[in-house]
Amino acid sequence: MEDKIITLYIKESNYGTVSPEEIELLLGTEVVLEPWGNDAINKALSQYYRSEGNKVAGTEFKLGNDFLENLIWEAKSNSSSDIHFEIFRDAARIRFRIDGKLIERYKVKIEDYPELVNKIKIKSNLNISEKRLPQDGRINYNDFDIRVSILPTLHGEKIVMRILGKDTSDLSIEMLGMSEDEKNTYLQAVDATKGIILISGPTGSGKTTTLYATLKLLNKMTTNILTIEDPIEYTMEGINQVQLKEEIGLTFASALKTFLRQDPDIIMLGEIRDEQTAQMAIRASLTGHLVLSTIHTNSAVGTLSRLMDMGIPPFLIAETLRISVAQRLVRKLCNHCKKLSQEKGNSILGYEDLPEHYIPIGCNECYHTGYKGRVAIYELIPVDQKIIDLIKTGNSNMANELNYKKLSEKAFDLVKKGITTFEEVYPILIEDKNNV
Repeated sequence: MEDKIITLYIKESNYGTVSPEEIELLLGTEVVLEPWGNDAINKALSQYYRSEGNKVAGTEFKLGNDFLENLIWEAKSNSSSDIHFEIFRDAARIRFRIDGKLIERYKVKIEDYPELVNKIKIKSNLNISEKRLPQDGRINYNDFDIRVSILPTLHGEKIVMRILGKDTSDLSIEMLGMSEDEKNTYLQAVDATKGIILISGPTGSGKTTTLYATLKLLNKMTTNILTIEDPIEYTMEGINQVQLKEEIGLTFASALKTFLRQDPDIIMLGEIRDEQTAQMAIRASLTGHLVLSTIHTNSAVGTLSRLMDMGIPPFLIAETLRISVAQRLVRKLCNHCKKLSQEKGNSILGYEDLPEHYIPIGCNECYHTGYKGRVAIYELIPVDQKIIDLIKTGNSNMANELNYKKLSEKAFDLVKKGITTFEEVYPILIEDKNNV
């Protein structure tokens, strides 16, 4: 009888830290070690957890000892941003937020739910006896962290786990999904030594990822970079990151005031929320610093109007703003199951009929949603002389004066290319019509 040979796949960064001979002594059989990159490992884990999860998805079952740990790794391997634990009068459930949408993965027996809550509290160093007040905790892993939020509800405690990645090795401007022209326009603005770079969009539109990719590009031995964030989602070596703590007075504005005494080259503010923060950001850029931040507006032009509404004089906006970027994330159709529609596309909101378009079907690969992965859409307005002149005059009709491709136009292009659906981009289209 021939000896069995086992092939073990090991992360590239760990390859060479252990020898095949050591493992052979433990297993009693010949071993071959193969290095795998992060992408290959994540793909294999995703396929395994998806197939295992689909066997029990939506069914009620009793918890095992390893259930919580396996659940976390399933969510991580499938790129979930959050895990939701919820209890109601007759049922408890667990949902994953994948590609921005909540998907039910498991049901938990009512009698088992308190045990699951206690396991999470212990793992995140929280008080297991406190059931009346909200609690916040954290679970640390080598490659990622989990922020835990517990909220007392009518029938028990609701828990949300936010998965925060630590690995920034794959983070780059190239992976953001900008077109070549968009990337060149953005990089030209970011190359400035002073001024403000503003990214706008709703929660979950990818603003933070764009900021981190930009910081990684700018992070050099010759620069001093300071950030104030809420929360710190990626830990970046060589960058001085500060966590917002409003309860003790550490706000965006107060941190920025201190930053200016820290000899900074580049400052990143998690968000410009109020007039005071906006004014200090302007002041920082005027004194020779590059400031990056986000702001809640619906469009790149809307950012200019928002700054004026915050009391920033038009001439200061014109002098300091380098580029205004608006972005959205839309789900992509699953390539394993998307189907060409037999019906002609609707002509609504003034958009043309579609000669052909695809519709979502749903399969195991996409958790039966019909969508898998997301794609970013960008709207960029670099501040050139024409923009400066329009800003200085306080022109309220700038959108019609400028020649640029809007978010809605780019979204509709994705539908025509079969990348996404009309239903997925409809909110962007209707938003654009409302802004006219």
